[in-house]
Amino acid sequence: MTLLEGQVGVEDLVLLEPLEEESLLKNLQLRYENKEIYTYIGNVVISVNPYQELPIYSPEFIAKYRDYTFYELKPHIYALANVAYQSLRDRDRDQCILITGESGAGKTEASKLVMSYVAAVCGRGEQVNSVKEQLLQSNPVLEAFGNAKTIRNNNSSRFGKYMDIEFDFKGSPLGGVITNYLLEKSRVVKQLQGERNFHIFYQLLAGADAELLKALKLERDTSGYNYLNQEVPKVGGMDDASNFRAVQSAMTVIGFSKEEIQQVLEVTSLVLKLGNVELTDEFQANGIPASGIRDGRGVQEIGAIVGLSSEVLEKALCSRTMETAKEKVVTVLSVVQAQYARDALAKNIYSRLFNWLVNRINESIKVGIGEKKKVMGVLDIYGFEILEDNSFEQFVINYCNERLQQVFIELTLKEEQEEYRREGIPWTKVDYFDNGIICNLIEHNQRGILAMLDEECLRPGVVSDSTFLAKLNQLFSNHSHYESKVTQNAQRQYDHSMGLSCFRICHYAGKVTYNVTGFIDKNNDLLFRDLSQAMWKAQHPLLRSLFPEGDPKQASLKRPPTAGSQFKSSVAILMKNLYSKNPNYIRCIKPNEHQQRGQFSSDLVAIQARYLGLLENVRVRRAGYAYRQGYGPFLERYRLLSRSTWPRWNGGDREGVEKVLEEENLSSEELAFGKTKIFIRSPKTLFYLEEQRRLRLHQLVTLIQKTYRGWRCRTYYQLMRKSQILISAWFRGNRQKKRYGKMKASALLIQAFVRGWKARKNYRKYFRSGAARILANFIYRSIARKYLLGLKDNLPSSNVLDRRWPAAPYSCFTRANQELQQLFHQWKCKKFRDQLSLKQVQMLREKLCASELFKGKKASYPQSVPIPFRGDYIGLQGNPKLQRLTGKEEGPVLVAETVKKVNRGNGKTSARILLLTKGHVILADTKKSQAKTVIGLDNVVGVSVTSLQDGLVSLHLSEMSSVGSKGDILLVSDHVVELLTKMYQAVLDATQRQLSVTVTDKFSVKFKDSSVAVKVIQSTGDRGNGKLICKKKGSHCLEVTVQ
Repeated sequence: MTLLEGQVGVEDLVLLEPLEEESLLKNLQLRYENKEIYTYIGNVVISVNPYQELPIYSPEFIAKYRDYTFYELKPHIYALANVAYQSLRDRDRDQCILITGESGAGKTEASKLVMSYVAAVCGRGEQVNSVKEQLLQSNPVLEAFGNAKTIRNNNSSRFGKYMDIEFDFKGSPLGGVITNYLLEKSRVVKQLQGERNFHIFYQLLAGADAELLKALKLERDTSGYNYLNQEVPKVGGMDDASNFRAVQSAMTVIGFSKEEIQQVLEVTSLVLKLGNVELTDEFQANGIPASGIRDGRGVQEIGAIVGLSSEVLEKALCSRTMETAKEKVVTVLSVVQAQYARDALAKNIYSRLFNWLVNRINESIKVGIGEKKKVMGVLDIYGFEILEDNSFEQFVINYCNERLQQVFIELTLKEEQEEYRREGIPWTKVDYFDNGIICNLIEHNQRGILAMLDEECLRPGVVSDSTFLAKLNQLFSNHSHYESKVTQNAQRQYDHSMGLSCFRICHYAGKVTYNVTGFIDKNNDLLFRDLSQAMWKAQHPLLRSLFPEGDPKQASLKRPPTAGSQFKSSVAILMKNLYSKNPNYIRCIKPNEHQQRGQFSSDLVAIQARYLGLLENVRVRRAGYAYRQGYGPFLERYRLLSRSTWPRWNGGDREGVEKVLEEENLSSEELAFGKTKIFIRSPKTLFYLEEQRRLRLHQLVTLIQKTYRGWRCRTYYQLMRKSQILISAWFRGNRQKKRYGKMKASALLIQAFVRGWKARKNYRKYFRSGAARILANFIYRSIARKYLLGLKDNLPSSNVLDRRWPAAPYSCFTRANQELQQLFHQWKCKKFRDQLSLKQVQMLREKLCASELFKGKKASYPQSVPIPFRGDYIGLQGNPKLQRLTGKEEGPVLVAETVKKVNRGNGKTSARILLLTKGHVILADTKKSQAKTVIGLDNVVGVSVTSLQDGLVSLHLSEMSSVGSKGDILLVSDHVVELLTKMYQAVLDATQRQLSVTVTDKFSVKFKDSSVAVKVIQSTGDRGNGKLICKKKGSHCLEVTVQ
């Protein structure tokens, strides 16, 4: 069930009912499917990897979580980061954020989000921004050298990282310190199927320019390197080239010099080149098997990169010097031993380079000794691992998680005890599983597994993984958390899953079976002294600094510490560091094995929930009282349940809470009143309060709705009443205005009659003085009336061509007579136009256009004026073949006639059918009715026509068209005026430009790459037939005679 309205599932698993693994998984799945990837266990954040970008990390979300407390908003990693940062800044409490989970669960992204949030909310300033940028840019560098693609994760961290971010008293970052744990250096020389080596190798080969690759003696193709898995040279969604440039930029921001960056890349290339050094069998003179370098080129290139003699390196790889206090003994190595030495050298170089990078970053971001500082630690470390074949790496990883679980339980209980003490509530002892017995089994100084492993590595005589397992079986035969084949046989137990070379430990998260094969070698982690001395002899500053033990002056016969003891010491320091700080936990969970969004595998999540101890976390957190909240927020939420506190409460917060809970009749055993908080023992009690609140909200909503409806009706009534009064007032006012208007009009009428009577009386008195003017006006009006009536009887005909008009009888009517003549003519024209059909109007427009183009220019124009434009002169309606040439989208054919096309080469003519549409000029064969030439109107630049009686016309085409590239076209048409008039209008409609029509007897036409001058002359004989005779005069002249 949901705790609050609008929530998805239960946001805090402390309130989950019933508290079972099945209900926990269902709650996580429900929230995950609704893209709620964060869930709380008290102040612990569970993060389920969504495998997609979610819109919940914008600056708006950062600002929102910065202004609210932990439980006021939805669960989010920003809420935990905000609590940790505010506690550090305001309470001077050092913080640490522990991020755990298996590979692919999103630990690295979670640490980035924490750091980005802290960087966003802390202070500003040039120096502060520089420190923040350096801290953030350390991530891409460490990811490049410490992360790799695994089967489970494309960007898996193959090392543990703990970063202390140090702040000043204002909460602004000063710098930091990074500590790394247990780099998986075995990946350098060998990767599982489907996995890759560390990112930096692929980034270097993909992103380095040709000059840099040449300097490093490298080839861009990854298939040429034995240390790189050839199955997956690239990872989807990952751009190695751009990532390499980002790494270079990040190293520059952190403070690496160009020389340091170059040296780091040289050492990286050295590791790649070592993998290509092939060893072959050789024999000494006495027959003892030895080894040698098959091809010396690789060794020579390595020597050239780091300034080392190839003979020194070959000797170090193929032989070993055993040194005691009295003598030195040089022994040759077999091929297998030499390959082991080569791989050990590559692993050590890369591991030491990674440590050097971490130390170099620490130098750049470290804080001065004298400055007072506060610390926030961020731990991004591998989660609990159970694989099909668990080896030494899984053993130490699970040991680290066992210690972290111990810290979590102890610090969580300690925090609970402190809160109870602060609030004055009695503390009851909590029963929980104490995994201290497992930690002692592994780390006890005399009788622990790690101690036994170190003792076996240092013991003289025949030492092997089997002898180590036999010692464990003897020592822990009766231990309740240790099993092996021997102990099972002694107890007469049969387990086919337990191998002869395996032992099993019952961890807090479940039983894990470890294969002891390789434990001794991995714990020894030996590098032959000859190789260390050879690396120290190199003239490469960085490589020399990585092998200080190779210096003869510092030579020591003391055995170096084992890998297990080093890791145990590191874990002890880490635990001490964590105990000194206030812990904050982020538990990361991988929802499926395929890295697919939206998929939730309950079985996989259940395994991780056991590894992370989520149910144990909830039980510890629910020890005593499951829910607690400050009096103020609690009263604000639940005060509506009591009539004493709702709607107003003027007393204290605690008294208000007591009033609310008193009226709910809750058992006193379920409640405890602290100094600042109310404690509720069972989640059921909280759910009861929530249910009562929900019912009360429904009552209040009903009351609000009732009150609102009443208010709305009263308001509506008052509005209607006010409107009615207003309408009545307007009506009465309007009625009075109309009455007043009538009275005023009557008064004015009476006044007018009175004034008229007085005027007429005075006029009759003085009538004779104006008689002359009156008579003159009467005579003028009579003459005008006679003129107009006579004009009415003698109007000309209504023919628009009839321009006759009667003359004015008197000069005073001349102007009026002209105006009347013009008006009459305009009326006749309008009447004529109104009688015309649309077709006649269009024909007249075409005639008008022809007049503008050819009137006074073309000799054949006057003959064309009385003849209507027909358009179709070939019977197009009866020829379906010609109709199909035009196409339906072209519309009607404007002109269809038979023309003659003049051959520009010899002057001969040939008959063609010309079709003019709204978009094209089509010339077709007269016999087959097939299109010979199709010319778009947008490609017709202009036309040239003679001034004589002939029908010769030249179409000038654009050179860019396919037809125009062959040259212009000469045609002879019997209806040239109609053709060019309609072509002019079609070009104007199609292209919004005026077609250039040139009337001249001399013009030139283009013919392929040259031009031909056309000269038209009139024959001296009889004129009138317009027949043309074309003769070619040379190669560039065509003479046309019009008869």
